[in-house]
Amino acid sequence: MKEKFPRLTVDAIILTEDSIVLIKRKNPPFQGMWALPGGFVECGETVENAVKREVREETGLNIEIERLTGVYSDPDRDPRGHTVSVCFLCKPVGGTLRASTDSADVKKFKLSKIPELAFDHKKILKDSGL
Repeated sequence: MKEKFPRLTVDAIILTEDSIVLIKRKNPPFQGMWALPGGFVECGETVENAVKREVREETGLNIEIERLTGVYSDPDRDPRGHTVSVCFLCKPVGGTLRASTDSADVKKFKLSKIPELAFDHKKILKDSGL
C-alpha cells in the first residue's frame, strides 16, 4: 500500500509600509482570486529558500524573511489535497513588481482594502495581526 503524506507549501506576507503584496491566481484552484504569494517546497529545498524562490517567481521581488508567522495544517485548507503551509512575514529588498509564472497579476493593496482571498489566507493575515 502506497503511503500518503501531506504536501509542504510556503506563503509570504510581504509588507511595504501600509500595503501588502498579493498575487491574482492564474490557475485553479481559486483561479482569478487574490492570494498570498507562495507555493510548493521542492525536494532538497528549505522552506526559507522555497518562499524566496516562490516570491521571486510570482512577483519579481527579492525578499528578506523577518519572522515565521505560523504553520497551517488543516487537511481541508486546499481542495487539491492535504497541504501544510509554513508562513513568513517578509519585506521586499529588491526586484521589480511584475506578475510571472502562476500569477495573472500582482498588486499592492492597502491594509485597509484587502480583497477576498483564496485558501485560508484571510485567517493567516488575521493570525499575524493584520
